[in-house]
Amino acid sequence: MRMRIAVLASALCALAAVVPSGVSAAPTHRLTINAVPNPINAGDGVLIYGQLSGPHRANRSIRLFQRLTVPGQHYQLVGRAKTDSSGLYEFVRADVTTNRNWFVAGPAGSHSRKVHERVHALVSINASNISPDTRHAVVFTGHVTPNHAGERVFLQEQKGTSDDWRTLKSDRLNAGSNYSIKYRWSTPGERDVRVVFRGDRRNIRSTSDTVTITVQQTQVPGFTINTNSPIISEGGSATISGVLDKAGTTTPEPNTNVTLYAKPVGQSNYVAVGSTNTGTDGHYQFTVSPNSNTLYEAKVTFTPSRHSAVLFEGVRDVVSMGASASSVKVGTKVTFSGVVNPNKAGHRIYLQLLGKDKEWHAVAVTLVRSNATFQFVWKITERGTHKFRARIFSDKQNVGAASAPVSVTGVGLAPAPITSAP
Repeated sequence: MRMRIAVLASALCALAAVVPSGVSAAPTHRLTINAVPNPINAGDGVLIYGQLSGPHRANRSIRLFQRLTVPGQHYQLVGRAKTDSSGLYEFVRADVTTNRNWFVAGPAGSHSRKVHERVHALVSINASNISPDTRHAVVFTGHVTPNHAGERVFLQEQKGTSDDWRTLKSDRLNAGSNYSIKYRWSTPGERDVRVVFRGDRRNIRSTSDTVTITVQQTQVPGFTINTNSPIISEGGSATISGVLDKAGTTTPEPNTNVTLYAKPVGQSNYVAVGSTNTGTDGHYQFTVSPNSNTLYEAKVTFTPSRHSAVLFEGVRDVVSMGASASSVKVGTKVTFSGVVNPNKAGHRIYLQLLGKDKEWHAVAVTLVRSNATFQFVWKITERGTHKFRARIFSDKQNVGAASAPVSVTGVGLAPAPITSAP
């Protein structure tokens, strides 16, 4: 036993003799990584950057590795770059369509942490009719990119002024990743509708842009009511008109007094807003300028009483937005500022980016300030021209709206914003 202990002690002393004093097991280099934006929309590019610290950090090779988040995938080398004099590096990865993980490796066995890049699928939406009558079907069709054949998408309607949505119906994507959903409404009014893909390993939860559907009550035979513009902008006007027939016939009823009644959505009582006589063809007409969403109904002023269907007239918010610059270097932040009329203080407003599918997709959200203004800050991470707009959803008072598109072009690569250590 004593001989074994002596041999072990001798071996340890010999090992200590060959290991230089003061040597640490810690790596001599440290490597950081960042990826922006995150999340992104499918088809957009990602700027991956970071810094190598430690001795001799200039002009060192950095390797970028990627792994898709699906079973059976392993990390693969997808890019190489050289550090600058400060140890900084960057990669631009274009056309990223699904979730994935990144990390970088450098000299002397150094490597970064792993970054999980989340990617929204692109969901489009089209409506067969944006101004249907009650109990008449609207067919919503669209496509999900990348292909998610066999998975479900959900047609949803916004609830009030909140960011809560109610599912109306669903459909399973066909082999081409397309859907078709048919839906009917039983009451008149305005609805904001979207389609949602709930996400999987390849893409995170994703939504389409919002479509505004203005549902009108089915006409009363013999007493029609229509508008030349179902939705007007705040401060605008519309012409409400119709034809009155003699009771039980299709013969126009001339020279009969008709009164138009109005009720703002959410209120309980109708108020008379004008009267006129029908023409020789039974036609009547009124010009209205409501400040908020309003329901209208025409009635024969004197007995025997008759009335039209209820007509919905929407009043759209007015949203304007501008950018702090029209052209910036890649990696530079742009400030978008705007205003909403009428004032929607405290309401959510979204910054939308035009995707590769030519559809608008939300990339940021903020609240409208007390003075009706709003602001977004966004980093441009790809070369080329990008189109943005601001989008606010409907509430009981007004129909939601979007600003005119604003173009910002990314050029070159930015030395300043990405050269600071992460």
